[in-house]
Amino acid sequence: MARVPAAVLHVLAEVMNPIRNAPRALIHRHRHRTRRTSTAVGLAPRSRPWTRAVGLVAVVLLGAWLGLLVVGDVRVPVGPMDTTMTLRPSVSGGTKINVSPLGALQLDSHVAPVRLDVNVDQLDPDRAAALVDHPERLSGLQDEVAQDIERGTLDLAVRSCVAVVTGATALGLAVYRRPRRALAAGGLALTLLVASGGTAYATWNPDSVLEPKFSGLLSSAPSLVGDARSIVTEFDVYQKELARLVTNVTKLYDATSTLPTYQPDPTTIRVLHVSDIHLNPASWKIIASLVEQYQVNVIVDSGDTMDHGTAAENGFLDPIEDLGAPYVWVRGNHDSRVTQKYLQGLKNVHVLDDGRAKTVAGLRFAGIGDPQYTPDRSKPDGAEASQELAGARLASALRDQRTAGTPVDIAVAHEPSAAREVDGEVPLVLAGHLHREDMEVMEYGTRLRVEGSTGGSGLRAVEGEYPDPIQASILYFDRDSRRLQAWDEIELGGLGLTTAEVSRHLPKENQPGATPSPTVEPPSGAGPAPSPR
Repeated sequence: MARVPAAVLHVLAEVMNPIRNAPRALIHRHRHRTRRTSTAVGLAPRSRPWTRAVGLVAVVLLGAWLGLLVVGDVRVPVGPMDTTMTLRPSVSGGTKINVSPLGALQLDSHVAPVRLDVNVDQLDPDRAAALVDHPERLSGLQDEVAQDIERGTLDLAVRSCVAVVTGATALGLAVYRRPRRALAAGGLALTLLVASGGTAYATWNPDSVLEPKFSGLLSSAPSLVGDARSIVTEFDVYQKELARLVTNVTKLYDATSTLPTYQPDPTTIRVLHVSDIHLNPASWKIIASLVEQYQVNVIVDSGDTMDHGTAAENGFLDPIEDLGAPYVWVRGNHDSRVTQKYLQGLKNVHVLDDGRAKTVAGLRFAGIGDPQYTPDRSKPDGAEASQELAGARLASALRDQRTAGTPVDIAVAHEPSAAREVDGEVPLVLAGHLHREDMEVMEYGTRLRVEGSTGGSGLRAVEGEYPDPIQASILYFDRDSRRLQAWDEIELGGLGLTTAEVSRHLPKENQPGATPSPTVEPPSGAGPAPSPR
């Protein structure tokens, strides 16, 4: 066996050692890197995907809502009305229709996280007049309205998609500053809107129109707008009344603009005259709405607020404290002394009796309670004479006030027969009792205003063939002269009827081109009479 030189063995060892040690070095290096990575991972905070998801959803919802607010409205003509449709985020969904100044109605039309808001901006007088002038168009009105709503809903869907995607994308870009995140936010917003629309379509309830929920002045429905179920089942009968309904509501919206000869200004004193409520709880909601809509300064009730005048009925009077204006009241023949005493204890109520004068909202009032108490509607002997005697007492008190230099602006009595006795002693006297409106200037210049029943005659409304309407009036007074300038007669259809009408009236001397009325001599001892107003 040959011997290998030592030099050769040394060279071989130098070459083989790195090869032999390579696996061990690789293992060592891998362990070192693993240890360093584990240490870095242990020091770094753990990622939480759900927090990022919640943040993204919040950005999407906020951006979509802002987008709907900015560009989500669609203006659509529906029949004779100009409307604005909008989608709004909602927990329960449904549809809300705002009919200013009447109020609003809500329909449980669908269950989804979006609500459809429809605002009736105004009635177009030209389109409404065209319906009235051409009644034959009513037969196609239902199809026309359906087409208008379908077109408006489609436009609203397209605009809403653009609005939510734009809003969510823009807000996502502002928050994350990454285009990919911003696009993800826009895509998620579109997905949520489409899902909401699909849910609304799947849960759509067309019968919801049969059971609407009313608020505002419309809360007196179905007395105001008719029973929706009967409208649907008897549409042939209802459409015959549609032209009249459109005309009346047009008057409601345009009463001021169509009679521009008198425009109330902020200094005008507005008096709401009501009477003969007869225990109808719907009256309080109507009165409260009128107070708000017309910015009423004082309410005058000329009696028969109750039906029997018993202590058990007194709780019915409690809403008077929350009507939003001072309440001036005189006793009617259905109101008892118990009723009067209870009202005297309520805040913001001013009871008039025995001719004593009170100044409320810048006007001086005086009145006398009805001398008769006949909740059973009886007519005792001497009733007319007792009314005239009460009126004479009121007239004497009015003369005393004028002599003292504090003349009364408005006298109040329940029965017109009593009110007539103050002719020549006061510019205006208010009354009720007849359940129908009337206005006249009496012989010696005093204007007598008789109000209808603001309660629609109460429960007795169902006794006759035709129900009594709900009536009230707004009287406008100049603050300096404290004289009547104009008045609005408000009439809502009684039980089951479909009318809502407001008409503006002016005293003759306030009409264009009128000349001052001549002064009429008062009766002997009555003193100078005011000119007609």
